[in-house]
Formats: sequence, C-alpha cells, structure tokens
Amino acid sequence: MGSSALVAFAAILYAAHLIEKSSISALHGNLSSLPHKRVALVLGCSPLLSSGAPNWYFENRIAAAAAVFRAQKVDYLLVSGDNHVSTYDEPTAMKHALLRLGVPEDRIVIDYAGFSTLDSIVRAKKVFGLSELCVITQRDHALRAIYIAKANGIDVVGFPAKDVSTLRGLRTRFRESLARVRTLLDVHVLGRKPHFLGPTILIGQEPNRVEATPRPRHA
Repeated sequence: MGSSALVAFAAILYAAHLIEKSSISALHGNLSSLPHKRVALVLGCSPLLSSGAPNWYFENRIAAAAAVFRAQKVDYLLVSGDNHVSTYDEPTAMKHALLRLGVPEDRIVIDYAGFSTLDSIVRAKKVFGLSELCVITQRDHALRAIYIAKANGIDVVGFPAKDVSTLRGLRTRFRESLARVRTLLDVHVLGRKPHFLGPTILIGQEPNRVEATPRPRHA
C-alpha cells in the first residue's frame, strides 16, 4: 500500500472515530427515549433509484419521520433536500409522502436548498432560526449530521431511520465514510458555507403553511 493510500485510510478511520465518539450520545434508537424537540429536520434523498424502483432510504426516512411526529416527539417536520433543477425535487416528494402517511400539511415545512447535509443543517439555523432540532435519517448519516449541528452550536438529537441491507447499502456506507472525511475538512479547515441562505423564516408563526425560500436553480 502506497503512502497516499495509507494517509487516506488513516483519514477515514480518524473521521469515523471522531464523528462516532462526538455524536453517538445524541442518537436515540428508541422512540420512547427521544427528547421532544419542536422541529425535526428530515434529510432528503431521491425517492426513486435510477431503475425507477423505490429508494428504501427515502421510504424509511419518511416512515421514521411520520412515526416521530405521531409519537408527538416533534411539532413540525422540516423536509430539506435538493431541488436545483425543475426536473428533480426531493423536498416536494418528501412532503407528498408524509401527507400520504397522515402528517398534516400545516406541520410540514419545505427547504428547497438542502443541497448537502451541511447546507441543510446550517440553513436550519441560519434561515429557519432553529437553535435546537431532531435529525431524522439513517444511523451513519445521522451521526454525521449531528456532528455538523454541534459544530454550529445547535442543540441536537437524532432518530435513526431503518437502514438498507443490500449491495446498494454497502455502496452508500462506503460513500458515507468518505463524506465523514469531507465533513471534517468542511467544518474545521475550509469553513464551507451553504450554497444559499436567505431571509429568516420562523416555523410555527403565521402563516404556518410556509414553504421556505424561493426554489434556487443552477440550470
């Protein structure tokens, strides 16, 4: 193994250790032990695979978000995802899926500019005025999101959606290990900011049925 490969491997191990150690205490796998937060941030992904089949990461996150809401652990769901072109709209798909599971429309707030986990977390604070929140996504992703939230001074807990145990799940976990290295760089070295911010939107104030910022477009 060459020196570059050794450095990359060490960086992956270090990032995994640091993020796990820093975030694990905020993750609550048992719904009954999950502290109440006014808002849960549901992190987005595509509702469909490239084959057109359902994406179970998406389905499981939506199911987890609906369960957290029904258990009255949160009052609002902020769905944050990528909508940088008109033909790709994660947050609207999330909203419609939640509506089908019985979540009231006036309890769902959309963030169309969640282009990355960091964007979603920082926008939750800077745009939506949240100093505390519950993050909902799969376990490994949730730990990374919790780390970013803590680094930005947010009082955060996480609830893990059911994971995906397929070959696709293995690929996703590998990408997640690389994303953790990128997170440490973004947070501690590069100081990366969200692609878009915007005026403050206070969730729960009139009108309740707010749909966040205008949809930014790259193309």
